[in-house]
Amino acid sequence: MHLVLFDIDGTLVESYDFDTECFQAAIQDVLGVTIGPDWGHYHHVTDSGILAEVIDGLGFQPDSERITAEVKERFLSRVADYISCHAVSPIPGAQAFLSQLMERKNVAVAFATGGWSESAKMKLDAAGLTFSSVPLASSSDHYSRTEIMRLAERRAGKSPYDSMTYFGDGPWDQKASEALGYNFVSVGDRIASPKSVRDFTDVDMALGYIGL
Repeated sequence: MHLVLFDIDGTLVESYDFDTECFQAAIQDVLGVTIGPDWGHYHHVTDSGILAEVIDGLGFQPDSERITAEVKERFLSRVADYISCHAVSPIPGAQAFLSQLMERKNVAVAFATGGWSESAKMKLDAAGLTFSSVPLASSSDHYSRTEIMRLAERRAGKSPYDSMTYFGDGPWDQKASEALGYNFVSVGDRIASPKSVRDFTDVDMALGYIGL
C-alpha cells in the first residue's frame, strides 16, 4: 500500500499568490501591522503557526484566542470574496491524476495543508477538485506541518504503508518530508529537488516518483 499526500496551495491549486495576499491583508485588518510574504523565516509555516508567531512577537499572547478568531474570520472572508470575483485554476493535470490514484486499490490519498480547513475546501471546490472522500488534515488541526502530515497519514487509514510520498511546492514541505522520512516530490518551479514535476500532466513521471 502506497500513501500519497498532497499540499494544496501551489501544489493542487493555483492559489499560492492570492492566499498569501489574503492572509497578509487579514493580519493588517485586525492587528494593523504589515508582514512580508517570505514565510521562510517562520518556525512553523502554517496559517496558525505564522499567526501565533506574529501575535507572540507583538506581545499579544494573552489575547491570542480572540485575535486568532478575528484574523481567521477576515481571512476566510477575503478568500471567499476573491473566489467570487476570479476564476481559480487547478494545477494542470491535478484532477485526472487524483482520480487515477483514487481508483487504485494499492494507494491511499490524503490532503495535508498548512492552510485552515475552511479555506482549503473553498479553494479545492473553486478549482473543481471536489474529492469529498479524501481525508484532509490542516492548520485547523495543528500548527506544525509535520504533525499535520502525521494526522493525514492516520486519517488515510490504510497503514502499514510500503511507501509514503508528499507532493508539495515549498521548502517547508521538503523540510517536513525529510523530517518524517517521506519521499518528497516538488511541484512547479519554486524550489529545486531531486524529484520534481512541473505539473501533473506527465502522469507516468509522477507515478514513477511514487513507485508505481
